[in-house]
Amino acid sequence: MRPLHRRAAAAAAALAALVAVSACGSSGSAHDGKSGAGAPHSPAPASVPDPQTGDGASPSPSATGPVLPDSRLTPVTGSFTKKDKKYLSGRVPQNMDPSAVLQTGQESCQRVARTAAHDKDAAVGAVIAGDIPDAKAAITLLCPDQKAVLKAADAGFPDGTRKNPRAGGYRALTDAAGCTWRVSGKGGKLLASGPGTGAKGRVEARIPAGAAVFTSSGCYAWVPA
Repeated sequence: MRPLHRRAAAAAAALAALVAVSACGSSGSAHDGKSGAGAPHSPAPASVPDPQTGDGASPSPSATGPVLPDSRLTPVTGSFTKKDKKYLSGRVPQNMDPSAVLQTGQESCQRVARTAAHDKDAAVGAVIAGDIPDAKAAITLLCPDQKAVLKAADAGFPDGTRKNPRAGGYRALTDAAGCTWRVSGKGGKLLASGPGTGAKGRVEARIPAGAAVFTSSGCYAWVPA
């Protein structure tokens, strides 16, 4: 597997061509039940902008303020399916078109599906790292056919600091030379560290029982080895 941060530039261009032939199923108009198109996000650190959202100016998939009641979750024309309404419930800010919020979820599904078709590890890493907006809810409620990706992501954790980590072997979803990790015990005692490469260039780390903190940098995301 090539480094995720290197793959971002090459894969994004190739995968974007696949997305160009798709069209969104709803955009404030009648909903036909089909998933809206979204550019597949080739996994990379969160600082890499998604080609579809650009500067990130898109509807938030999870509302934090007053939301529309379920009785007002209707598109300008047509209707939403029960599945759509379940996803939208509690997610649509007041004064926002529900279709726009639904489209965000549909795009997340499209990105997961297209990225997984190209590289399942890349899709799993993107979900773990939070690079795909509200991926868990989108997969659970809008595209359950991608639950295998979600299940794999649920077993992993993102790059950074993790307290009281579960013991076992893990592999990073990158083979970038800058990936480093360390395991500390109580009192900050160093138990293990390194870039650690495994078979076929994989970056691996083993967390011993009783570890207090696992810290990594430049490793994107981790899954059980």
